[in-house]
Amino acid sequence: MSARPWAVVLAGGAGERLGGIRKAAIRIGGQRLIDRVATALGDVEQPLIVSTGTAFAASSSPGRISVPDLHTDIGNPLAGLIAAVDWLERQGIRSGQLVSVAVDTPFLPESFTRTMCDALNDSSAAYAVWGDSFYPTNAAWRLEALQNLPKRAIEGHGPKSLKALLAELDGKPVDWTASQPQNSFANLNTLSDLVLLGRRAIHGGS
Repeated sequence: MSARPWAVVLAGGAGERLGGIRKAAIRIGGQRLIDRVATALGDVEQPLIVSTGTAFAASSSPGRISVPDLHTDIGNPLAGLIAAVDWLERQGIRSGQLVSVAVDTPFLPESFTRTMCDALNDSSAAYAVWGDSFYPTNAAWRLEALQNLPKRAIEGHGPKSLKALLAELDGKPVDWTASQPQNSFANLNTLSDLVLLGRRAIHGGS
């Protein structure tokens, strides 16, 4: 990995199965999810982009910029990626690398950014795999391949999910099973997940 990549934390989920709680503010091991993920991402370009979706108001803090979804019919994590690409384009940034990660990934490996960006090589996109599970949200992208994504989404003829976008770009799987004895991409969707991940943090799970 040469130049630092940009990064977007996908934090726009409404947390419906958690009673509408904003996942970014949930604490695992005494630390907010958004802060755990931001720390694990390491040396990325500033500001860190945080997608807020439509459920929560956008508010920025030092070193971070919050961006809401564009007005499209896309309501899943792809909308957060599109919002990040749109923000970068408005700053005149249309080339380089962008990593995306779900905010509810409390055990994101510290080597995630470097490994995923190095894995891109000549590919347009790469995504994380652990065992039989794959994680389209936790991925690396070439901005050149995403240039027209916001326009396509607004016009209604772009991909409708991250999975579809990865298929379109012939995304490369990056298997973390050998280097991570536990699933580092386990995420938080239910109260039982919260309990399990909290216990994992207490026992030093990585």
